Amino acid sequence: MSNDAGFETLAIHAGQEPDPTTGAVVPPIYQVSTYAQDGVGGLRGGYEYSRSGNPTRTALQECLAALEDPVGAAAGTTRAMAFASGLAAEDTVLRTVMEPGAHAVIPDDAYGGTFRLFAKVLERWGVDHTPARLTDVDAVAAAIEPARTRIVWVETPTNPLLRVADIAAIAEVAHAAGALLVVDNTFASPYLQQPLLLGADVVVHSTTKYLGGHSDVVGGALVASDPELAERLAYHQNAMGAVNGPFDAWLTLRGIKTLAVRMDRHCANARAVVDALRDHPKVVEVFYPGLESNDGHHVAVKQMRDFGGMVSFRVAGGEQAALDVCARARVFTLGESLGGVESLIEHPGRMTHASVAGSALEVPADLVRLSVGIETVDDLVADVLQALG
Repeated sequence: MSNDAGFETLAIHAGQEPDPTTGAVVPPIYQVSTYAQDGVGGLRGGYEYSRSGNPTRTALQECLAALEDPVGAAAGTTRAMAFASGLAAEDTVLRTVMEPGAHAVIPDDAYGGTFRLFAKVLERWGVDHTPARLTDVDAVAAAIEPARTRIVWVETPTNPLLRVADIAAIAEVAHAAGALLVVDNTFASPYLQQPLLLGADVVVHSTTKYLGGHSDVVGGALVASDPELAERLAYHQNAMGAVNGPFDAWLTLRGIKTLAVRMDRHCANARAVVDALRDHPKVVEVFYPGLESNDGHHVAVKQMRDFGGMVSFRVAGGEQAALDVCARARVFTLGESLGGVESLIEHPGRMTHASVAGSALEVPADLVRLSVGIETVDDLVADVLQALG
């Protein structure tokens, strides 16, 4: 596949040439654990055991690399690795780069699962972290400890307050201190933002979300542009073994084919929902990268293709009022996760971010988070308005 092909073309074809035996236009599901060898060490296509490599997973990995960095993927320098979940991918990059005594900078409103991994798992291993406001590059720089910081961890937009970090500016700060920049690109997807092209070293995805897009598969991914780092990550992918299965890889590939058209609708629907929320008397504040009031909006304008399908807002009346809004929603399903074709509503303080309660990352109790799906936009707007009462 040419590296100058458009995004939609790469999403459908990268890593997915027609099957040479049958001509099937969709990669087969290689539901297999082991492979016959032509003599000891004589591997057919490089496959020996499906933890180490599987053709369906290879197709997914080649596609992901092409979506994040088409030129690097075509040159063979950018590689992707697929995992059983987004947190499995996070754990692998952290254990590849960090060691006891090392330090990381993380967002001050990071995803609860990411915070839990740092605070409850890695701290026991002798790794500590400092939260920083990612929209303040000086604050990020101040949080770095030059002798110890190995990773600056960025979510942009952040989860759940949707702040937008300047990837290129933070990359300069991180690299000047000898640290790697890891960017969780789950909320934006590679359709809206390509962090490797802005200076990031590693991109993380929960492929469960927008890449899979249908709430029917769990997965994660890492994409790295430096061949040496990518080789180390691939080694740990195999050594630690938290890979996704061939059927999960196949489902994710199927979802990616429609990523561009789905993201266009997610973004359009989110804008309409924001318009309904921003002047509502029961809404205290709306968080959305497309609003000029949003922290980092000016960066989103230059860094992102569009502003995404995630919206958060604070409700007048405190926590109970926020819980009541979640309970009254009908088209929006009360549930965790995001990025599927169906719209979801949740209370971060009680649900996805319960693990940060009592920490510096604690989220407002009156906060509601929406994953705006691709349903009829009038139905979504009407549901939000009736949920607000």
